Amino acid sequence: MIKQSLAWTILAVAFAGVHPAALAATPKETVAAFHEALTSGDKDKALALLSPAVAIYEAGYVERSRDEYAHHHLGGDMEFAKTTSRKLLKQSERIDGNTAIVWEETETTGTARGKPVHAFGTGTMVLEKQGDGWTIVHVHWSSRKAK
Repeated sequence: MIKQSLAWTILAVAFAGVHPAALAATPKETVAAFHEALTSGDKDKALALLSPAVAIYEAGYVERSRDEYAHHHLGGDMEFAKTTSRKLLKQSERIDGNTAIVWEETETTGTARGKPVHAFGTGTMVLEKQGDGWTIVHVHWSSRKAK
């Protein structure tokens, strides 16, 4: 019975546009899996963790869907994540039913396109429960250079 239930969950998730491998038990785990996918260059997993209708706000720009992000900033975000180290300084999570918010403060160091990077960042991600896992429906990132 458990195997059949799992099979139905996998099918339901697949039809919802979320890859079953992307499912994580908590919103914090989902956000961590998204950042790990960027760092490892796993485009499919990164996209699977995002809702098709995700809205991503960064540096005054907006990407209004998973497809738009995939065709614009995803490649640059993966390249940046591969050549820098992101340290999580503080993280909070609030879950209210099928909606969750994860707030983060980070420090990023390394090099990007041959130039040194040392920045402090903030991020907010809104997630929605999809079956047994979570999907990211909104991202808002900002950063500043360290002094």
